[in-house]
Amino acid sequence: MTSTDKIKPYMLRDDVSRNLVHLVRDPRSNCEYNTAGKVLREILNTRKLLGGTGKIKGGFRCVCFSEAPISKLGQVLALPGIHGMRYKPFGIMVSKQWLYEKGGRPVIYQADNEYDLLHNDLKYRHVTYEPPIVDFSWEREWRVRTDELQLHPANATVLVANRDFVESIKQEDSDKKAKNAQLMGMMSAGVFAGKSVTPLEWHFIVLEDLGITIPE
Repeated sequence: MTSTDKIKPYMLRDDVSRNLVHLVRDPRSNCEYNTAGKVLREILNTRKLLGGTGKIKGGFRCVCFSEAPISKLGQVLALPGIHGMRYKPFGIMVSKQWLYEKGGRPVIYQADNEYDLLHNDLKYRHVTYEPPIVDFSWEREWRVRTDELQLHPANATVLVANRDFVESIKQEDSDKKAKNAQLMGMMSAGVFAGKSVTPLEWHFIVLEDLGITIPE
């Protein structure tokens, strides 16, 4: 970069977000809403996203995200039957810059017979695109090739459908901390009065608060 070059400001667009969202996918075709909620709870407890190989040509293990804005994703999640949506309204949001620094990149939408034209280091990014029969470009997918992606409340936001789910997470966290305090002999009058010893660290975005009603 020369002295005359300048970093261009981020273009304001309503169709692409600065953030990326990893949505919980149905592990089975008949996956229930509550089952997906349990998957999200496990993600929060372990603080990591596990890489998977599903629908990734070549069997590469990746964690996948979408750069579609929350408002756009919410519209699809609200009508899963119409869109054939295989995700549930639970997920993890991170900044695009954060994932880029972890090695995350946009996928490459291309014909299946072009897969072998890619360098081996890029093949994990291939997604078959053969319209009108095969077209998942609306997902605006990003992938990071990894067995697991470590998360922390400082760099991740939790996406949920409604306030009831947030309250249930807070209650579980409160109960767990109370039990741990008892086991450690730290419980005393006034130390824990029905509240967490420390506040829940995760920050939540609630689709219900954005005016998006999600069917359970």
